[in-house]
Amino acid sequence: MTAFDDDELEPLGVTCTSTDCENGLHCFRQKERRHPGALRRGGPCRSCGADLVTWQRVNARDINDVGYTFEALRKELIRHEFWHSEFSQQEINHALRKGRAALRDAARKRLETSVGRAKHPLEGRQTPFSGTVILHAQHAVASCCRTCIEYWHAIPAGAALTPAELDYLLELVMLYIAERLPDLPDGPTKVPVKRKRAAAAT
Repeated sequence: MTAFDDDELEPLGVTCTSTDCENGLHCFRQKERRHPGALRRGGPCRSCGADLVTWQRVNARDINDVGYTFEALRKELIRHEFWHSEFSQQEINHALRKGRAALRDAARKRLETSVGRAKHPLEGRQTPFSGTVILHAQHAVASCCRTCIEYWHAIPAGAALTPAELDYLLELVMLYIAERLPDLPDGPTKVPVKRKRAAAAT
């Protein structure tokens, strides 16, 4: 995978706690833990109090119920941004050059390195907002940091992801990619590299 400078994320225009409740876009991250050491849980919108997600259903991590999980994720403003974000041509070309199978391998490696450990040294800032479709997917399905994973998917932070937990998040990422890029072939596609024009001789 391409290496990224994680030290400073490009401004997105919204934050993880932004809301636009009048237009049905909320934030379900609670303002504080009620008990030290307790699992971060999603709940009603932190701005308007709307209780729109059946958390027991989402937290069950049932891949057969992914339609409901995706519907719930789209109700959160930050997730909505990435469900509707435009991919750059560079990001599309990256996906085409890999193909679905290799992209799956890349997504697994990305998840292992960015959120697979108990805590990332740049926790909360380890997933850039753009660069590959995998990065868009991580934000869209709340697999971008351990805080989001904890309150959306009920996977506690502070311990490495188990193989089953990693597999579940990988499936969410790949199902997002399948929805956003339905025509992506399984194998790689040869895409010409766009080279910069050589500077004209003076």
